[in-house]
Amino acid sequence: MASVATISYAQESIPSDVDIRNYAASTVSESWENIFKNTPNPAAGPTAPAADNIEGWKQLNAIMSKVAFGREADVKEKYQITVEEQKIGGIRVLEITPKGWKEDGKRLIYTHGGGYTMFSADNTITSAALAANATGMRVISIDYTVAPNAQWKDITGEVVNVFKGLNAQGFTMENIGIFGDSAGGGLVGGSVLRLRDEGLGMPAVVVLWSPWADITETGDTYMTLKHAESNYVYKKVLGPSADAYADPKDQKHPYVSPVYGDFTKGFPPTLIQGGTREIFLSNFIRLYQAIDMAGQNVTLDIYEGMPHVFQIKSTESTETKVAVEKMAKYIQKYIN
Repeated sequence: MASVATISYAQESIPSDVDIRNYAASTVSESWENIFKNTPNPAAGPTAPAADNIEGWKQLNAIMSKVAFGREADVKEKYQITVEEQKIGGIRVLEITPKGWKEDGKRLIYTHGGGYTMFSADNTITSAALAANATGMRVISIDYTVAPNAQWKDITGEVVNVFKGLNAQGFTMENIGIFGDSAGGGLVGGSVLRLRDEGLGMPAVVVLWSPWADITETGDTYMTLKHAESNYVYKKVLGPSADAYADPKDQKHPYVSPVYGDFTKGFPPTLIQGGTREIFLSNFIRLYQAIDMAGQNVTLDIYEGMPHVFQIKSTESTETKVAVEKMAKYIQKYIN
């Protein structure tokens, strides 16, 4: 495997009249300059409907998914993966298989992002493809029911059912890893806590990309980085998404917002990756501290100047190559 790339830094000079969302620091790789320059203000995007407006969420999901499908168009060819639809534990999944793969009794589960209310396994293939390509593992992307068509109890239950289905096929927890990005990262954390609490065991390793680990607007960076955040305005999209996923009284339940979990009862080795330009940064730090203070194995891997789930926004950037390589090494360390 190639060695981890390094990033060189130059003298910083910050223009006084720049919109912080469009600012690219000299400390990030060159490919990010145009990305930041052309980043639209998320306040100009569509407003999420009321939490219980199923038709409204369906329409918004269709708009956002159309954009995502365009981004995924060349992924299969680029990474030479195969994608096959299956049902595991009664749940629809996509099996993403890297080139040259041979059955090894190992699987990596993936749960996609989208605020729990948007996207599907079909239009979030990039994350799964990056992981399959880097690890050489077959990735199981769960096409879970998005809110408000289902809420957190049923959605975490779908993840649990996929684990049960893999176990029934003969796969052991020691040979299963799981990763997720954004809301999918929060879903991973909550689902693993539920697996543990229900006595079903836990996967061998967890990887979280920019996890939405607290769906309430709690934490320093929800305020201090809200004008630098290039993806979301909390009250415009994230707040309604949170309410669609879980009633307000349930939003600090550990299966919903895993930062509130009791990790002293055990948790798998966990790698948390994120950037310094996202409002979820406090989520990453708080989750890391909760797991670490409980005496569990956890690594916090933060990337200078990077936005939310940067890995899929510039797949050839130095930052993505470093992050994905670290992810692969971490997973391979715990799934032999």
